[in-house]
Amino acid sequence: MKKWETLSRETVFTNPWYTFRRDRYVLPDGSPGDYHYIHTHGAVMIVPVHENGTLALVKQYRYLLGRESIEFPAGGVPEGASPEEHAARELAEESGLRATRWKRLGSFASWNGATNEECVVFEARGFAPVETAQDVTEEIERLAVSPDTFEEWIRSGRIDDGMTLASFLIWQSATGRR
Repeated sequence: MKKWETLSRETVFTNPWYTFRRDRYVLPDGSPGDYHYIHTHGAVMIVPVHENGTLALVKQYRYLLGRESIEFPAGGVPEGASPEEHAARELAEESGLRATRWKRLGSFASWNGATNEECVVFEARGFAPVETAQDVTEEIERLAVSPDTFEEWIRSGRIDDGMTLASFLIWQSATGRR
């Protein structure tokens, strides 16, 4: 496939989490166009696995949905931070856990039609509790469920966060759990 040619890039808006951009491009057939998208420095999602095999989850209110969402701990990677260091920060902030064992499982494009974000997925194990302050926009309830219950919650629609679903599939594939 032929690539599109980027003619220009404009920053429309920026905040601490992302930049909204507009690129002007030319298609291989010569047709021009504009592409509006969100640029980020990446994201991380952590699949925390307790020694008894349960998975640590967080339940939090999602403004755009107008309801609570059950998810794995996650967050956007700030400019200049590595996915590894930010994953540890997000796990502590959202789940109150510090992990001693980390495994990078893979990555995925979280929504490749609207953002250039790549989400790196980690498995975390070997926990100790840690005290951290939550972000002011987050009111989090911490949960622990078995992988079987997690799958039941997917089937029932109780877990419907796309990044959590993708991360669970990556975790299953990496660990051989079916």
